[in-house]
Amino acid sequence: MSAVIDLLSGVVQGSGIGPLLFLSYINELAEILERAGVTVKLFADDVKLYINVVNDCDALKLQNALDLPTQWANMWPLSVSVDKCCVLGIGRFPVTAPTDFYIDGHKLSLVSFCRDLGVTVSHDLKPTDK
Repeated sequence: MSAVIDLLSGVVQGSGIGPLLFLSYINELAEILERAGVTVKLFADDVKLYINVVNDCDALKLQNALDLPTQWANMWPLSVSVDKCCVLGIGRFPVTAPTDFYIDGHKLSLVSFCRDLGVTVSHDLKPTDK
């Protein structure tokens, strides 16, 4: 048997109960974000937020939702990988955003395409070979 140690945060790697503990952590974040009025998509430890931004109120709602993962992570001594985060406007969204979005004080880059789970998604949703 292994010795007992205190776990400050996170989930023990390679344990049988680890995936269940991870789900209990991440589901709390999903519920918090859904209450903020944005659509949330999760895959493992990746979180995507969606909202139709048509006015300043929608942009403020998105910014408020973007503040929540950092607050939640600080509560569990975790961190958000801000360098992996970006804003992708889809549809008639202009190449320049109507406002800037931030996570933990870091301005998110506005991109015209991004790679997600091996698939490149462009702002116009046209097929591409990027």
